[in-house]
Amino acid sequence: MVENQEIVMGAMGTDLAVQVLDQLPTPVFAVNTNMEVIFMNKAGQSLLGMNIADILGKTCASLFKSKHCDTTECRMKHAMESGKACTARNELTINSRTVPIEYTAAPLRDENGKIIGGLEYAIDITERVRDENRLREQSRTIQEISTPAISLWEGIVVLPVLGIIDSLRAKQMMNAMLNKIKETSAKTIILDIQGVAAVDTAVANHLIKITKATKLMGCRCIISGISPAVAETLVQLGIDLGDVATNSSLRDALGDAFTLMNLEVKKKK
Repeated sequence: MVENQEIVMGAMGTDLAVQVLDQLPTPVFAVNTNMEVIFMNKAGQSLLGMNIADILGKTCASLFKSKHCDTTECRMKHAMESGKACTARNELTINSRTVPIEYTAAPLRDENGKIIGGLEYAIDITERVRDENRLREQSRTIQEISTPAISLWEGIVVLPVLGIIDSLRAKQMMNAMLNKIKETSAKTIILDIQGVAAVDTAVANHLIKITKATKLMGCRCIISGISPAVAETLVQLGIDLGDVATNSSLRDALGDAFTLMNLEVKKKK
């Protein structure tokens, strides 16, 4: 819409230019260097619910009252000061309704190239923002499902891990565990990796970092579910888990957790 990021008026007749801009479904308006509106197409008038006679001469800030109006974030001011087009996201409040928009402002020049104002058009991005929020929520849900920290017993939390552990997953696991420790005041946490397909040096380093982080919060960590294949791999790679407590099964890890907490489970007679 903006060729070479700059508007140079005069290439077409004024009436024809107005007709073209009035056909656009998105608001377009122009201001002078005092930020007073000197033109607004029909879509802009419709958005404001005002006639052009009531719009001309008013400052754009008094009409749109967006988050950027009268602030250093105003892209119209940037465009006139820099001589370049600027694009940003913003929000308008029209009749108590908030409308997310993406707007572009570009400088207007006279025949000598002097900046005499600015032109701005805005696109309603309500659907885009709604989709982004939906994706963000879905992503958060997937993260929670993939790292379900479970309070198994008073003071004992279990985090079963399935699939592949990469840097992002390890960070999610650490956040889930630390938040659960803070939430439940857990003293022992069991990281069950029975469902992890493979453990290499990188995965082992992630696990060690997680156990160190939990220790800093006063919580002991036990890694359970270490299969014979995983144990063999760790030995072959020369990976030392240090003083991290390990176990082959979740049941054994839970027994160790009870012992650490001076708890004893007995069958009823």
